[in-house]
Amino acid sequence: MAAIAADHRGCDPSYPCVSLSGGQTMAKLKAFTMPKWGIEMAEGTIAEWMVAENAPFARGTVLTLIETDKITNEVEAEADGCFVRIIAKAGETYAVGALLAVLSDGGEATAAEIDALIAGFRPSETSFEPEADTPAPAALVAVLEGIAISPVALASAQELGVDLAQVRGSGRNGRISVQDVHQAARAPQPLSLVGAFPLLPEGPVMATPVARRLAALHELDLAKVTGTGPRGRVRKVDVMAAIANAMPPPPPVVVAPLINAAPIANPASGAPDVVPMSSMRRTIARRLTQSKQEIPHFYVRRRVRADRLLAHRAATTGEKPSVNDYLIRACGLALLEVPAVNIQVHGTDIHQFHQADIAVAVATDRGLVTPIVFGADDLGLAEIANAMKGLAQKARSGKLRPEEFAGGSFSLSNLGSFGVEQFDAIINPPQGAILAVGTARPEPIDDDGAIRIVPVLHLSLSCDHRAIDGADAGRFMAALARLIEQPALLTGN
Repeated sequence: MAAIAADHRGCDPSYPCVSLSGGQTMAKLKAFTMPKWGIEMAEGTIAEWMVAENAPFARGTVLTLIETDKITNEVEAEADGCFVRIIAKAGETYAVGALLAVLSDGGEATAAEIDALIAGFRPSETSFEPEADTPAPAALVAVLEGIAISPVALASAQELGVDLAQVRGSGRNGRISVQDVHQAARAPQPLSLVGAFPLLPEGPVMATPVARRLAALHELDLAKVTGTGPRGRVRKVDVMAAIANAMPPPPPVVVAPLINAAPIANPASGAPDVVPMSSMRRTIARRLTQSKQEIPHFYVRRRVRADRLLAHRAATTGEKPSVNDYLIRACGLALLEVPAVNIQVHGTDIHQFHQADIAVAVATDRGLVTPIVFGADDLGLAEIANAMKGLAQKARSGKLRPEEFAGGSFSLSNLGSFGVEQFDAIINPPQGAILAVGTARPEPIDDDGAIRIVPVLHLSLSCDHRAIDGADAGRFMAALARLIEQPALLTGN
């Protein structure tokens, strides 16, 4: 009989690590599963495998890169070993707790032993994270008369000190399995909310969080969806299939016959390439759709002369801050002057901040990321420039930590480097406003009664009308224009 290993680090806690006999050597096989980072994470994408199958690795080696909503995480080895079977494919997305590979401590294992572990694996929503050292074995657990339990589950209950009278078996005729024991031994986790994403009603239907969110987004009744998960639980694939079935068929194409017409080219030759959305792109789509549907946007636009700011920048010695660095500094000071715009909206509450934490849009290969310059009102231009260089580099390499892009009291999106003259941006909830900036182009202005042609910036402020009035938006734009047109106010000289 396979023995339960005492060390569960690096494997799915709901599936025991097993030591299997392989002739003269012993191989301890473990399930390597999709980790869970943060309460909102429901799935992850294998960006790249960093080690090959059957290639030994040492403790601390980066095993794989896993892409979540906005960052790419490195998963390091907790001990020496090797992957005897890699199951997940790079570029594909898997649910939290899904089996990605079979991990060995370095001993030899037969194909039959590996297949047995894979066949007996049951997915769970647990993570590949280091756990605390295994506690000392508790006193033997008494088996009450009439309780059906497997021998392996009984051994686990005695090791973990689980009261079998409080365990509800999920097996046939209420038989208690090892998964039931591990579930009962797991301490309840306190719930917490991250960001402003609304809670979805549980309802009487058993469904995964991802399935509930997809159903709510597409206004789909979960009660009418047949679940294929354990005990009829509705999963993501079930909801996707129901959405596809609910879509109306395309209208038939009627082609009139042509006389002496040339042969029609094969339409398949012009078929588009279908590229599935990345995890980050799906999150961006969800959040922006939510923002546009739920937030009443209004826009305040203004032209601002930029010739003085550009001249001030040109006269700067040493490494020059970018125009965007000047704008971040100007927004920070303007937000302190008009605090009604320096806010977040949470339901019926408005959170007003005492410092300007500005999220700056950075374009990456995987989508738009908004790292935050905290306390921009209290930073000089050189400090802002250094901070933005580090944040932009992390964003493009997927190394941003969650605390570096979560939150913020205001957003800035500048498309001037792409030659865009003017645009309107969508608010990044739970923030109350976002500033869109285009390129500086020569335009005529009134300069003390004289008509001059100077570089002009077109600014557009998108505001949440639930919390920000037009007068507040106008005051903010006036303060921002004064700071941009008098750059000495940004540097003190």
